[in-house]
Order: sequence, then C-alpha cells, then structure tokens
Amino acid sequence: MNGVKRWLVVAALAAAPAAWADVTVAGVKYEDAAELAGTRLALNGAGIRTKVIFKVYTAGLYLPKKSATADEVLAQAGAKRISLTMLREVDADEFGAAFAKGIEENNDAATLARLAGSIQRMNRIFAEHKKLATGDSIAIDWVPGAGTSIRVKGAAQGEPIREPEFYTALLRIWLGPAPADRSLKEALLGKPA
Repeated sequence: MNGVKRWLVVAALAAAPAAWADVTVAGVKYEDAAELAGTRLALNGAGIRTKVIFKVYTAGLYLPKKSATADEVLAQAGAKRISLTMLREVDADEFGAAFAKGIEENNDAATLARLAGSIQRMNRIFAEHKKLATGDSIAIDWVPGAGTSIRVKGAAQGEPIREPEFYTALLRIWLGPAPADRSLKEALLGKPA
C-alpha cells in the first residue's frame, strides 16, 4: 500500500468513530443507525424522560437525515422511528393516557378531531399491556404508504395506523411547543446536555 492510500485509510478509520458513534443513555445503548423498510436511518439524538425526579424512560429518534430543529424533523419525508426503553415500571394504561395528553397539548382542535379514532386505538394498545416493566421497549415507526406501527417488547400491535398526520402528532409529544420534557426535546434534536 503506497503512502497516499495508507494515509486515506488511516484518516477514514480515525473519522469513523465520530461519524458513527453509538450512544448510551442510562445504560441503554442506541445504535448509530437503524434499518426500517429498506431505509437506513441515523440516530438524531437520545435522552431521558424525567417526571419530577423520576427517570421514566430513555428515547432515541431515528431519521433519514439528521435535523437540528423540531420543524425540520416534523417536515422531513421518509421513514422515522422513536425508540423508548422503560427505566421503571409504569401502569401501561396511564402511559397511554400520558401520550394522549401530550398529543392534545401539542396539536390544534381540528387535528385532534381528525385523529380521535387513532388516538383511542393507541390508548387501547397500551391498556392491553397492563404494566410496562423496567427494560421493556417500545418502537413507534412511520413508513410512508404503510402507516404508523407500534411494537411493544418487539411484538407488533395490530395493523398500522394509516393517517400520516398521526405520526407527526405523536412526535409533537416530545418535539412540540409543550414537550413532555424540555431537556429530552433538546437531546432528541442532538443538542448536548
């Protein structure tokens, strides 16, 4: 290997950890990338949802292209994933109700009226689980043409919710004007703590 090629290989390897770094949050590892419906998604950011003084769950946001603002994330076309891992046991029905409240606080009345059936369906999904235990995972994926799918502990929860607007309304729980946790919003947008 000549000097120039060797230098290029060394430079590429030195740059790789910075460009492709996994993130560990409260002991939960978020891979630098995820594959969804044949699309490679990049980890945009990850953080912890804290309520009062309790750490409730970690969250990682995966997008086709990294974005630093909520408006960019919400406007971005293509597949998306929000991945959650529980840090404590919670009542699943209350968890679903908190999601519904987050959607309500971050979307207008007309949007809420259009999505009422989908919000109720999401609540039923969580209610069926009774409890979410420490370490349980939830993946909420958007795939264009297919809809929003929810997986709890790796298992798909029924058919996808078709309305494209539902996934955007759901992301506003964390990225909207009244986010569930402001520091988590910043973390999901890739901003340092």
